[in-house]
Amino acid sequence: MASNEIIYGRNPVEEAEKGRRRVLRVWRSPETPESKLAELCGSADHQGIVAEVEPFPYVDGEELLEGDESLVVVLDQIQDPRNLGAVCRSAEAAGATGVVIPDRRAASVTAAAAKASAGAVEHLKIARVRNISDWITEAKDAGFWIWGADGRSDQAPWQVDLTGKTALVLGTEEKGLRPRVADSCDGLIAIPQQGKVDSLNVSVAASILIFEAIRQRS
Repeated sequence: MASNEIIYGRNPVEEAEKGRRRVLRVWRSPETPESKLAELCGSADHQGIVAEVEPFPYVDGEELLEGDESLVVVLDQIQDPRNLGAVCRSAEAAGATGVVIPDRRAASVTAAAAKASAGAVEHLKIARVRNISDWITEAKDAGFWIWGADGRSDQAPWQVDLTGKTALVLGTEEKGLRPRVADSCDGLIAIPQQGKVDSLNVSVAASILIFEAIRQRS
C-alpha cells in the first residue's frame, strides 16, 4: 500500500483541499518555523505551508479513452517533475481530458510536480501506464487520432485536424519521441520556429498544441 505524501506551497495545498485526495495534516508558519517546513518538504520554496496528503489517485489508462471529444496529452519519458507539472497546469486550464505518463523512467506526480502545476494535478485525470505504445494502440482502437510532436515534421499543428478524439504525444527535449512511439502515431506535427534556438521547452510546446486543439474546437 502506498504511503502518504508531502506537498508544499499555497496553491498546491489549497487545491488539494478541494481535490480528490484527503489532506491529513497541515503545517503553517509562523506556528511552525520556516526551517521545520523546509525540513518537512525538502524545499525552501514552501511559501509557509506544507501538508501531508493521501497518495496521488492515478486513473486507469482506459478511463481517458471515453468521450467523443476527448483530448489527451501523452508524455513519453519526461523526467523533470517541473515539466510534468507545467504540462498538467496547461492541460487542466484548457479542459483537456487528462494526461498519460509511463510508470517507469519518467516523472510522477511528486510534490515538485504539484508545485509546478499550481495545484492543477489535484483536478486532472492522470494515468500511469506500463507501455506508451500499447496505450496508443488502445486509443486508436477507441477511435482516437494520434499526433506526435516532432521538430522534423513539415506539418504545423494548425494545418491538421485536432478535433474529435485526439491524443498529443510529446517526448523529451533532448531525444524527442522514441522511434517505436513515433511509429505508433498516425501523424507527426511540428511547431514552426524562426529563431536560433533548436527546440522549445516541452511544457511550452505542449501548451501550444493543447490550446491549438482547443481553438479548433471552439
